[in-house]
Amino acid sequence: MKRYVLRRVALAIPTLFAVSLIVFLLMRLMPGDVATRMVEGHAYAPTLDALRRDLGLDRPIHAQYLDWVGGIVLRGDFGRSYWTRQPILEEFTRRFPVTLELAALTILVSVTLGVLVGIVSAVRQDTVSDYVGRILAILALSVPYFGLAVVVVVVPSIYWKWTPVWAYVPFTTDPVSNLKIMSVPALVFGLTRAGPVMRIMRSALLEVLRQEYIRTAWSKGLSERTIVLRHALKNAMIPVISFVGLQMPLYIGGSVIIEAIFRLPGVGLFFFEALTRLDYPVVQSVNLIVAAMVVGLNLLIDLSYAFLDPRIRYR
Repeated sequence: MKRYVLRRVALAIPTLFAVSLIVFLLMRLMPGDVATRMVEGHAYAPTLDALRRDLGLDRPIHAQYLDWVGGIVLRGDFGRSYWTRQPILEEFTRRFPVTLELAALTILVSVTLGVLVGIVSAVRQDTVSDYVGRILAILALSVPYFGLAVVVVVVPSIYWKWTPVWAYVPFTTDPVSNLKIMSVPALVFGLTRAGPVMRIMRSALLEVLRQEYIRTAWSKGLSERTIVLRHALKNAMIPVISFVGLQMPLYIGGSVIIEAIFRLPGVGLFFFEALTRLDYPVVQSVNLIVAAMVVGLNLLIDLSYAFLDPRIRYR
């Protein structure tokens, strides 16, 4: 187990290096100049040349990259925002709980709905329940989450002359008000992700129900509920967990659009605003932090397989 974890961590290093380099270069290749935008926006520096010198944009690109990466590796310093001059790591830490709550609620909604509908669809194969579940899965796959989010925000104002106010309230301040606000974007995002979960759950459970040990359980006279929930479900959940792990970048990356639409003060909105303003250090650092989190989460998901199926061993 230790060798497996160490090997995965070692493989993560070149992955994160590639992510940092690609994002760094892409930001420099984007059209526009952050210094020009800041001067036009009456930023703190009076002249364009002085601003570029202050931001270090007059240095060679490789020197800028090495300075940024060196600060992260040697000092844990992700730099400061060009526009606000605030430390990026502090701002990320302050906003991350909002994004984490949104991602957790989205996963809860998508997995709960997908697994429940998938179980019913598999157990009642080729019945009305199965056909309804498969149609719902196709609809969930067909509707883009950002389109559904816009509809949820716009339709009430058009037909009922009511515009919902999405004023975020921290969970620690008022849990009830917080959940009222977060439940809508989480439900919108989770519904669109429940479709593939349901299809994977149905296929995996149908395969497990055809195994020899399930036939043995039937021959012993065990109830359908016991067979499905106690014997078949754990093994059928392995593909679902794999899928959720692979979708982690989407759960986190999708928060950029969801938070922008619902004006949630999370990392997604922070990233969106930085991207529109060409705030290089913020975009680079947020991408790198999220990439490191996704790598770590995928490792945890891989290790969870041993709990679901004791036959799995790591070397």
